[in-house]
Amino acid sequence: MQRIVPHLWYDKEAKEAATFYISLFDQSKLLNVSVIGDTPSGDTEIVNFELAGQKFAAISAGPYFKLNPSISLMVACDSAEEVNRIWAALSEDGMEMMPLGEYPFSKWYGWIQDRYGLSWQLMLVDGGQTTQKITPHLLFSNAVCGKTEEAMRYYSEVFEDSGVGLISRYGEGEAISSMAKVNYAAFKLGGMAFSAADNAYDADFNFNEAFSLIVNCEDQREIDYFWDRLSAVPEAEQCGWIKDKFGVSWQIVPSNFDEVLLNGSKDEIQRVTEAFLKMKKFDLEALERARLGTE
Repeated sequence: MQRIVPHLWYDKEAKEAATFYISLFDQSKLLNVSVIGDTPSGDTEIVNFELAGQKFAAISAGPYFKLNPSISLMVACDSAEEVNRIWAALSEDGMEMMPLGEYPFSKWYGWIQDRYGLSWQLMLVDGGQTTQKITPHLLFSNAVCGKTEEAMRYYSEVFEDSGVGLISRYGEGEAISSMAKVNYAAFKLGGMAFSAADNAYDADFNFNEAFSLIVNCEDQREIDYFWDRLSAVPEAEQCGWIKDKFGVSWQIVPSNFDEVLLNGSKDEIQRVTEAFLKMKKFDLEALERARLGTE
């Protein structure tokens, strides 16, 4: 089981965006598309897919949150040709953030925001493919700028199979923001690679719900554990969603989420949907009682 799954929020384009991303990478496919009816956003489309063998999820749930560069996807490329191919596809109606070129940290690199608002960092990796093709990258800005190292160590204590790796720091005068400390760091959570940095510049964006991280839980005990350790903003708690003390959004859900919500007769699904929409933290026993009509 992939413990942590990146989750993308779109207005109406979840399936369209997922299909586009699948076209960019080998070992990629659409896993399933399902619809939850009568939510506050209307009928909500949920899309699960794989990119380069890694699981991702997306949702079409209205124009409430917009993707921004606070969390991007860093792609390890085997060749300059691969960088150029993916860059060309992402460039169509996209927006360049750092031009494609040679940098001190990479012989061929670029940062771009695609037509759907998702940010990508494409990097030629010396020595060939790393174990993880696509790595979520967290950019700590504004009020949480300077807290990259604190956040990594905090997350590493929450998740098993985790740890902090390389930490590179800004030299004197390298960052415009006086709060910025870390210019690149690598860490692992639940066996999955992440990277992070403090934003060297003042920014007009922060972490938000448009890019969240799903935590797959085997049972109620795990749901309770991750909820208690990660949730720090009570008003953000809704339908399994929470926000941590750094502003990053998480979804604490059962690993068989689709089975819990979408299996059964039409009446059973309706009762379960009505029950979970009223919840903050998932209560698996209460959801099962709702399914059986005994709640």
